[in-house]
Amino acid sequence: MRLMDKMRDGIRHFLRIQDAPKQTFNIRELLNYDGNCVKNLIWYRGDSYELTQFYQNIPGGSDGVKFWAARSTVGREIRKIHTGLPGIIVDRLTDIVINDFSQISFSKDSDKREWNEISKDNNFKGILKKAVSKMLILGDGAFKISLDESISKYPIIEFYGSDKVDFVYNRGRIQEVVFTTEYEQNQVMYVLKEHYGYGYIKYKLYRATDNMEVPLGIIPVLSNLVDVGFDSSLIMAHPIKFGENPKWEGRGQSIFDKKTDDFDALDEAWSQWMDALRKGRSKEWIPESLLPRDPESGAIIKPNAFDNSYIKRGDDLSENAQNKIEVTQPTIPHDSYLATYITALDLCLQGLISPSTLGIDVKKLDNADAQREKEKTTLYTRGNIVDILQDQIPLFIQKVFNVVSISQNNVPTEVKCTIDFSEYANPSFESQVETVGKAKTQGIMSVEASVDELYGDTKDEEWKKEEVARLKAEQGIAEEEEPALNLEGENTDEGDSGEKGLPDVEE
Repeated sequence: MRLMDKMRDGIRHFLRIQDAPKQTFNIRELLNYDGNCVKNLIWYRGDSYELTQFYQNIPGGSDGVKFWAARSTVGREIRKIHTGLPGIIVDRLTDIVINDFSQISFSKDSDKREWNEISKDNNFKGILKKAVSKMLILGDGAFKISLDESISKYPIIEFYGSDKVDFVYNRGRIQEVVFTTEYEQNQVMYVLKEHYGYGYIKYKLYRATDNMEVPLGIIPVLSNLVDVGFDSSLIMAHPIKFGENPKWEGRGQSIFDKKTDDFDALDEAWSQWMDALRKGRSKEWIPESLLPRDPESGAIIKPNAFDNSYIKRGDDLSENAQNKIEVTQPTIPHDSYLATYITALDLCLQGLISPSTLGIDVKKLDNADAQREKEKTTLYTRGNIVDILQDQIPLFIQKVFNVVSISQNNVPTEVKCTIDFSEYANPSFESQVETVGKAKTQGIMSVEASVDELYGDTKDEEWKKEEVARLKAEQGIAEEEEPALNLEGENTDEGDSGEKGLPDVEE
């Protein structure tokens, strides 16, 4: 034992330090994975009525502390307003990615032509948009490839969100993808599970009430389904996920998973502000003799919180009394409500998207310069999504071509392709001209480089070559030919001196 170890043991015994006992912590999850998917879908749908029902029906969920779970006191109801921000965030991020989707480049023209036919038949861009949206909302999903000649001669491509997909892993690698679809027959719910594995597709039908397997023939449209076997190196499904879920291993993480409390607080701040505006309208103090009455029955019309708010007071019966209506205007602390709203909004957008991307005027916020810096957040989120698509879509396309080859009894071949996206938030043409012009005048950029930097992929190579030639002609830059050895000169004799009086060299 080393000297330092002996000293530590001596100090431990001297101070009589005891090790902490082992403890076990039992933490109960509020929702399982399927319940979490339902929660995220409801937030995306943005229906305040659905949000209220969901949170008030979670057993033991938040004990009514959350805004959407709280129940108003009878007679003091508050209007609950949902801002719709979660759905707007997903839609804008999806639009940014899909609008920047340029093309799929193939190394072989034949592969490109075949993919264009498959893509057109399946509306692949629409499927990709759905995939990006579902991936952001739920965290992951999977593409399903199937063949049905009664519908199309091409492979049929579908995308299922994680609420309808299960993954089977073996040593951290996908072994099987299970797609679930619900059917109703004679007022009984059934669940079809399609097991897509390497070299096989298996179909199983379960009754939803007791999870008991039943024959496929119970559902007429499923009676023709049979298990299929094929090349064991191919799986006709391709999972795709956004990030890693810290709660459920092997699943993706929704962008809502760490933001639902912030969305709840934002809705509360906005609802409270609007409620204060409604209650902060001018109040009428009306003597009882002057109260509004029903012209037919003469009964007093009861006050309404929205359009007929007044306070009844007794008549002044003193001598020379004048019963009149008095109006008061409450003071609403707009600055406090605005500060609360901005803080809650900032927390909702933090790490996901920039305010200016959603059309929020940053000049109205506390620090406009700081908010403009946060425009980079959209670039980071978009970059993560684009990286996933550029990595996974070529692998998926390879599987589609493999399915085509196997269906035609051909040997699968390698298909090389890349996914091209245009740049997001490019600087304006004027600013590019200014930047490139400065570099050109300082002699650090050639004409060819400046033309390529200005026009990029918006012009083809032939046009850019012609533009370079035009610019050089206008600027008086002459094209010099490269020096070359003239091999067609006069015939010479190596031994001839060519001078008078000098003898020739003997050969």
